[in-house]
Amino acid sequence: MFIPRLSFMSVSALTAATRRPAAVATSRPTGRLLRALLLPLLAAGALLAGATGAAQAQVPAPEVAARSWLLMDMTTHTVLYSQLPDERVEPASLTKLMTAYVVFDYLKQKRLTMTHRPPVSPVAFKAIGSRMFVDPRSPATIEELLNGLIVQSGNDAAIILAEAVAGSEAQFAEVMNAQAKRMGMNNTRFTNASGLPNPDHYSTARDLAILAMRVIEDHPDYYRMYSQKEYTYNNIKQPNRNRLLFTDSTVDGFKTGHTDAAGYCLISSAKREQPGSGFSRRILSVLMGASSENSRAIESQKLLNYGFQNFDAVQLYKKSDAVGSYQVWKGQQPEIKAGFAEDVMVTVPKTQASAVKGEIERMEPLVAPIAAGQKIGTLRVRLGNNVLTERPVIALEAVEPAGWFGRAWDTIRLWIK
Repeated sequence: MFIPRLSFMSVSALTAATRRPAAVATSRPTGRLLRALLLPLLAAGALLAGATGAAQAQVPAPEVAARSWLLMDMTTHTVLYSQLPDERVEPASLTKLMTAYVVFDYLKQKRLTMTHRPPVSPVAFKAIGSRMFVDPRSPATIEELLNGLIVQSGNDAAIILAEAVAGSEAQFAEVMNAQAKRMGMNNTRFTNASGLPNPDHYSTARDLAILAMRVIEDHPDYYRMYSQKEYTYNNIKQPNRNRLLFTDSTVDGFKTGHTDAAGYCLISSAKREQPGSGFSRRILSVLMGASSENSRAIESQKLLNYGFQNFDAVQLYKKSDAVGSYQVWKGQQPEIKAGFAEDVMVTVPKTQASAVKGEIERMEPLVAPIAAGQKIGTLRVRLGNNVLTERPVIALEAVEPAGWFGRAWDTIRLWIK
């Protein structure tokens, strides 16, 4: 009986961040190197920037006039720059992102329809703060309520939607909290659907970035609603309070928020083509506690520009592309193709590509049977002494066991080996 052991190999980084790795010859008998693994991978949660600045960027990080913030490259889920991202803050109307997310889920599950007209309760009709002015005598459709929630930031719309889903706003808040827990929003608690102040109603810049990312990725069709510059309901036209929609054509969302305690808050999302890459990148900024409506727009624009101008996203491999092969024992074929279950993309500071290195740790010997999709190695990426991320290397095909003679012969070879 042979006990699998771990085999390590180092992989050098490319010197150019925008080129796909060139092929590296492998030894056919052993197949030890995954041909061409490359440059580095800074995937979900990898932190390029410290709490007060982006340490590796060519241009110093900008000064930002706000309480806390987080800048993320959504293409690779990489945090680029942050300040107090885990400090609890009042989310104000950014709360409505979760309200919308829950409703989107109910629509997707066909538990609600866009044409449904939920009743307007006295609580909703008398809602304070921003409103879309729903008339109880002529209830709005779910579609109208979502537009009122997203574009006009209507507190009445939030309450009506909450009651339509859960019967009451308090019960809806529990649904919101359950969803937040599933998303990994570990420093968030909701007590209402609108974001009105409550000591037990709080979140963080990081958690709100997670929520915004999930809205975009889980409900791309509904996300388009966030790009509307204005919405008219009940003969009342109201503009979207996200000024960046009017000043930056690449911005297509997200949401504003404001209370006296929270200050002026803005989550912004922009998508721009990366020159020479053939693909576009989406960058998300979460800004909490600016001093004015004008300031939150200026500071958010500053963050977005910094992210696009000082970092590059690099596509190393496409999902299911064969990037090399490993030797297989006791199988009907001598080697197995290896690759990744999803696209391998990284975000790197424009001047730091050559400093990032990777290594592959794999189990050997690889003994058949091996299933397609089975993990057969791990790509570990380092920047200096820090491990930035890991990515599983998988078998792209199945290998069935050899006949009795082949298995016996490889058993002898492994003994000798």
